[in-house]
Amino acid sequence: MKIKFSVFKSLATVLGISVLLHAVPAQADGIHIATEGNTFYNLSKQYGVNMNQLMKSNPKVQPLNIYPGLKLIIPGKAKVGAAVQTDTVKPKVITASLNVEPESNTVQAWGKEFSYEKTIQVKATAYSSAASENGKWGAVDYFGKPLKLGTIAVDPDVIPMGTKVLVTGHSHPGLPKQAFLATATDMGSAIKGNRIDIFIPGSQSFVSEFGFQYVQLYVIQ
Repeated sequence: MKIKFSVFKSLATVLGISVLLHAVPAQADGIHIATEGNTFYNLSKQYGVNMNQLMKSNPKVQPLNIYPGLKLIIPGKAKVGAAVQTDTVKPKVITASLNVEPESNTVQAWGKEFSYEKTIQVKATAYSSAASENGKWGAVDYFGKPLKLGTIAVDPDVIPMGTKVLVTGHSHPGLPKQAFLATATDMGSAIKGNRIDIFIPGSQSFVSEFGFQYVQLYVIQ
């Protein structure tokens, strides 16, 4: 009888724990049906989720191949229909070496604080000092100055020449991690609209590893 009672007691304990576990609802993921113009960045803002977590939740989705009708997982958002009002509630974004304060329009990198006028998401490529990439002018920018780390080519109608920006969201071993300061001192016939071309020192094959990436620019005041 003692054994049976112990078993019954243990079973009751387990069941009790089980009931408690079921009583606490888990935070479920939601599904978003992509529409024209959706990107990981604007969806992260729309639903108030971290962009890196959003991309990790959709490992088979290429950032440049989000098309209308595509199903995307929104982590921790069971009710996807309700968008977060990011224009009234601005979250504080923190990464390993980047701290953004939207309310005061300031961004901190490497312990230094910058005031920014606005942010722009752009499609980025990279170029080297190879002659085949720079034409008859050689490895110099639009003003005739030698290309260097921090030189970017832009569309002057979108980003005026001479504009200083903090580039974030990139990934390449030839660039500083998390963020780096750049100046719009170059342009190219293929750089139109929300596009930039980042100069990276090194061989052409090394630089080509950059491919196409969407990056976030903070226009420094």
